[in-house]
Amino acid sequence: MKTDIEIAQECTMAPIGEIAEKLHIPAECLEYYGRTKAKIDVTRLPKSGKQGKLILVTAINPTPAGEGKTTTSVGVADALSKLGKKVCLCLREPSLGPVFGLKGGAAGGGYAQVVPMEEINLHFTGDFHAIGAANNLLAAMLDNHIYQGNALNIDPRRITWKRCVDMNDRELRFITAGLGGRVNGVPREEGFDITVASEVMAALCLATSLSDLKARLGRIVVGYTYDEKPVTAAQLHANGAMAALLKEAIKPNLVQTLEHTPAIIHGGPFANIAHGCNSVMATTTAMQLADYTVTEAGFGADLGAEKFLDIKCRAAEICPDAVVIVATVKALKYNGGVAKQDLGQENLAALEKGLPNLLKHVENITKVFGLPAVVAINRFVNDTDAELALIRSKCGEYGVNVAMSEVWGKGGAGGIELANEVLRLCEQPKQFQYCYALEQPIREKIATIVKRIYGGAGVSYSKAAAKEIGNLEALGFGGLPVCMAKTQYSLSDDATKLGRPENFTISVSKVKISAGAGFIVVQTGDIMTMPGLPKVPAAEKIDIDDQGVITGLF
Repeated sequence: MKTDIEIAQECTMAPIGEIAEKLHIPAECLEYYGRTKAKIDVTRLPKSGKQGKLILVTAINPTPAGEGKTTTSVGVADALSKLGKKVCLCLREPSLGPVFGLKGGAAGGGYAQVVPMEEINLHFTGDFHAIGAANNLLAAMLDNHIYQGNALNIDPRRITWKRCVDMNDRELRFITAGLGGRVNGVPREEGFDITVASEVMAALCLATSLSDLKARLGRIVVGYTYDEKPVTAAQLHANGAMAALLKEAIKPNLVQTLEHTPAIIHGGPFANIAHGCNSVMATTTAMQLADYTVTEAGFGADLGAEKFLDIKCRAAEICPDAVVIVATVKALKYNGGVAKQDLGQENLAALEKGLPNLLKHVENITKVFGLPAVVAINRFVNDTDAELALIRSKCGEYGVNVAMSEVWGKGGAGGIELANEVLRLCEQPKQFQYCYALEQPIREKIATIVKRIYGGAGVSYSKAAAKEIGNLEALGFGGLPVCMAKTQYSLSDDATKLGRPENFTISVSKVKISAGAGFIVVQTGDIMTMPGLPKVPAAEKIDIDDQGVITGLF
């Protein structure tokens, strides 16, 4: 089998104007970035009032390598296109951190990819650079305000805003800034987040327009005064300039799959510290242009899908018509306790032990949120018939069908069974409901997610987290949704508790307001907002020749 990048480089891409024609996007709405990429000026799109069907792709708790959620999303879109449907794929933009780190790119894999693969995985249209610039402009204006006399009475010890860079760089997690004498600023402890963890990213992805984005940026809380009052970007007069930097970045990006299915790729907030979905503007634009929109949410259904449904769907006033829950035999055996090096061997006992993890995610989607779902088995060559039959049998007991997905090796043709089930589900009745009500107190919202989505018994709070919840409710932020930050590898906040753990307590270590994004971040365990590179980073294998051909990217 050829590598992902070899397959992508062999693709003869259609001019992006031809891809736009499939969605009937007027030429005057396109801003070209070369032959194969364009931004869509959504303000110039004719308002049709139509809203196509929405298909959400999520997953079970994964192995460290992931379970092929993006690959499945691409394959489903291509399969729907093969069935003659007017479809648009909606994905997040990849971050350079994972690209050069451990996980690699986020453009799909095998014969289910979006292209141009190298450009999407690297600088793309510059959106992340613009978001980083806006983030760091706010940081610079904040420090300059303090240096120039501090009229807002900001306490340098209570600054919550960090600078960011789109790279895995552990050296920048905790630093000291402003050294070298008076002319170099006010000395203080500082740190960097990775760009995808910036609140600017989350705000852009939940904004419905440029004016909405500017208002959201203005609400960002950057720190507190000596008398404990929040200080916002608007008080620093920063949000206008920040929005100006994001004028182009707010426009969704149009590309294509290997099979020339239209794909809108836009935004990429962290799926743990933020809500982990592509932008509202991208999704609603796709739903206006296509009869079927396929999108995904980061990590498993306990993280990405919960936030997609409880945060993004509230903001955008949308809801999915069908949900695809991606699983692999390997991940189920991993959740059943099998070591990573032994996952290729048949082990029905471990598979059955890991199946409750999948069934919990099915239960969350169908019973908690009231949505029709299908389990997609991302099939690998080592999967045995007995293992696949066991999965079908157990899911059948829950009234949920299982469809094989072989899109990695076969492209859209390998997703026809799954696409047909998705089409059937889209016509089924749904009783969509949120997991919690916004008017519930913050602690009650957290407890509801822990008990209903994770299957936990309760919640414990650090003194700092408990105090901050009281402060936020006193400041009027109690009616916002909560964005849970926890490990993606377990339903609990302990990555070693695989399968479907019971009677566990979630420990909340920190609570933080993201007023611009419009949610409260609830941090459990030890969540990193600035990852580090592994011992052997993927960057070591990436190269480019004299003709500009990139190798080693996956």
